[in-house]
Amino acid sequence: MKYYSMTAPEKERGRIMKLYKEESISNFDFWSGAKDTAKYLTEDELDTIEEMLEEQYPDGMSETELNDFFWFEDDLIAEWLGYEDFEAIMNRNDEDEEDED
Repeated sequence: MKYYSMTAPEKERGRIMKLYKEESISNFDFWSGAKDTAKYLTEDELDTIEEMLEEQYPDGMSETELNDFFWFEDDLIAEWLGYEDFEAIMNRNDEDEEDED
């Protein structure tokens, strides 16, 4: 997944330079609520999401856009992965444990 970043001081001084970086989202350092979303996903699921995002955003996303997508679009992520909502993903481990009993 291609994404870019800009530091706040560069924006404030009027100098804006986009630095592009191509990296798998499984290696992305999510923060805030996005970190909570990502922790429930497997590497294969992150790869699937990455493929979908590359189709939706062929020019890439900023780090903030990628992070915000994971933070605020968790139900869409679940839908892309074939679940009704993100709560179903969060609860799947509980269901697996019940099946073992």
